[in-house]
Parts: sequence; C-alpha cells; structure tokens
Amino acid sequence: MHIVTAGASGFLGQRLIKRLRSGGHRITQLVRSNPQGADQATWDPDHGVLDPSLLEGADGIVNLCGVGVGDKRWNGAYRDLIRTSRVNPSKLLATTGARTGVPVLVNASGVGYYGPRGDEFIDETGNAGTSFLAGVCVDWERATDAAEKGGVRVVHLRTGLVLGKEAGLLPQLTLITKLFAGGKLGSGKQYYPWISATDHIDAMVHLLTADVAGPVNMTGPAPVTNAEFTRELGHQLHRPTPWKVPKFALQLVVGDFAEEIVGGQRAIPEALTASGFVFTHATLSEALHSELG
Repeated sequence: MHIVTAGASGFLGQRLIKRLRSGGHRITQLVRSNPQGADQATWDPDHGVLDPSLLEGADGIVNLCGVGVGDKRWNGAYRDLIRTSRVNPSKLLATTGARTGVPVLVNASGVGYYGPRGDEFIDETGNAGTSFLAGVCVDWERATDAAEKGGVRVVHLRTGLVLGKEAGLLPQLTLITKLFAGGKLGSGKQYYPWISATDHIDAMVHLLTADVAGPVNMTGPAPVTNAEFTRELGHQLHRPTPWKVPKFALQLVVGDFAEEIVGGQRAIPEALTASGFVFTHATLSEALHSELG
C-alpha cells in the first residue's frame, strides 16, 4: 500500500512508519519543514497548502497532527493552538482526500471526547462531554465531514493513554517513581484508559484495511484507576508509591489541564474488538513489562 502520513514526527508516528515500511508499504510523510528525503513532502495546513498530487493513488491517510495537550499551561493562545493544530490539518486532508479519491482516512482524536465520566463504562456510542478537550475532539472529528460526504471511509482514533518508553506520560511517571516520589494523582479513583504503543500501532495498521468507520476507542480492554496504575508501575519498578498529589497542587503546576488529569474515562474498545483485532497486551502488567522490561 501507499500510505500518506501527517503529524508523524512524534514517537507514535515514527513507530508507525517503521512498522509500515517493515510490511513493505510505501510512505509519503507530510512535513512542515524542508523535506529530508524522497519520501517527505512539504505542506502548510494552517494556510491550506497541500499539493493534491501527493494524495493521488494513495491507499490511505493517517493523520496524527496536534500539539501536546500537556506540553504547556493552557493560556488563551495555547488553547487556540490545541484546537487549530488538530482541526486545520484534518479539514485540509479530508477535503483533498475526497477530491483525489483516497479510500480511507485514519484520523486522530481522543477519549477526551467523552469528558470526565467516573466509573461509567464508555464505548463508542457514548455522548460527547462538556469539557474543553471534549469540545476540541468534537470539532476535530467534524473537521473530516468533507471526506465522509465524499465517500471516504473515515476512522476517528479516540486514543487513551499510550504507553511508550520514548515519550508521553510513561517516561515522566517512570522517572518520578524511580525517585521514590510516585503516588496517586488527585483521588486516584479516576480511570486511565491506557493502551500499549505496540497495540496502538498494530490497531492503526489494522484499521487501514478493516471494515470499520466512525469512532474507535484506542484503549486496552482493561482500563484501570489511577491508583491501580500507580501501584502496578511501582511494582514493575520495585518502588513504593505512597504519595498523593492533591488537585490544587496539580493546578499550580499544570493549570487547567489538572481538570483532565483528575477526571478520566473508563473507555472500552468495543469497535476495535468487534472488528477482529487481537491485543498483544491485554493487561496493564503486560503493557508496562513490554515497555519497561
């Protein structure tokens, strides 16, 4: 297959590209900077610049664009960037993909779509929440409307906490735990809908050809609470995790993002499982061992 990727400079995107290449697939990587090789091409989603010929004949698009929600404090400018860095690329790929006849668009989204939901089991039929990130996810998914109307099979990756050793939350929590400072965040009762990086990559490749459209919860089959996650991480690293970080302390450090940290979703991968996908890491213990072992 010929797959066009966007927003693939992060660890997840780089793992995906490596996985696709190992399977004999051809990659065109859309980049904002100067191309570093024949398989890269420049685009500018914020100004609507994308050469349609780059998508002609492609078998699929995987769009992972979006700045990290936890990279900076959420002032007004960064809130706008969180939204536009997701919506603008999605809209441009959707319209251009529909015009050039690309059969499938696998587009990032997040479990933040549902907002904080306590211990309620949430599958893909769950309603959107009312939080800031929920609103971003709603706009993110709506940005692909042109593709859906144009006959493109669109998959929305409602991704949870991806466990990878290179980047994301896991390296930060690992360092804190190794320094004997690990503990619950807030009450610890909020659910972490985790998924191993291996399973996330395999699932994206699976969804390029599977008969699936619409939202897909990209989470492992057994979500855990923050307290359970903390305890298992400590067990794997042979460290105690007795501490508790109260919500107000989190707010001092990360601002409004604290609301998302102490919230959570007990999201389950109903659509993914129904499509025949088989998880390599069905439990948190297996996922952590794979990345930390």
